[in-house]
Amino acid sequence: MSMLAIILVTLIALLHLYIAWFEIFAWETRGPNVFASFPKDLFTPTKSLAANQGIYNAFLAAGLLWSLFINDPVWARNVATCYLIFVAVAGIFGAATASKKILYVQTVPATIALLAVWFT
Repeated sequence: MSMLAIILVTLIALLHLYIAWFEIFAWETRGPNVFASFPKDLFTPTKSLAANQGIYNAFLAAGLLWSLFINDPVWARNVATCYLIFVAVAGIFGAATASKKILYVQTVPATIALLAVWFT
């Protein structure tokens, strides 16, 4: 992968590590500040749901990071492609069901990174 692709994949992995940390460990403390429109009394009852989502985000980050350590360039590209598509599709679903902002935070960067993985 090119240096640009490596940087973009790394940034997306770091974003998903942050999201995982937030959903698993900081849902009740930082959540009310981040999701101001979500009723504050629902953060505690939805803590386990958020943590479950966080695990999925951790898996996305792990897959992206794994792709950076694969020595075979074809397999590195294939693994990065797989996980970037997962991120993009999750972003599309999130934009359709939760907030349009997710499209710009998740899908657009994943698509740009995917283009970098394949064309740089």
